[in-house]
Amino acid sequence: MKHDIPTQRVILVDDSEHDNFFHDLALRKSGFAGEIKIYDKGEDALEFLLQDRVSVPTLVLMDINMAGMGGFELARALDQQLDPGVPLQLHMLTSSSWSVDRATADSIGRIQGYLAKPLTRETAAALMAGP
Repeated sequence: MKHDIPTQRVILVDDSEHDNFFHDLALRKSGFAGEIKIYDKGEDALEFLLQDRVSVPTLVLMDINMAGMGGFELARALDQQLDPGVPLQLHMLTSSSWSVDRATADSIGRIQGYLAKPLTRETAAALMAGP
């Protein structure tokens, strides 16, 4: 669900420390001044979001393939366990160009985008600008 309230927090979920570092940098270079939280496990991001109940407008950028809970499993869990009206945007941020992965992302209602790694400053700025 897209909200008119600007994103105040970005959560990066990826088991690559290198990718998380550069995606954090791209977000900052795009002008994002809010909170950035980084998780290398889907389970940890899920636990945080369920406890927080998405208290501020949040954008989650997640990889598909991670040890343990991957991005699709995280998106499904959030879709089932959070109220549809919470200010949450989910986007896959992946190196996968497989059509089956894109179709899976499209089949999960809460996933709003499918982005190719690496996140660029321009793509980050467009995400923050909204629709």
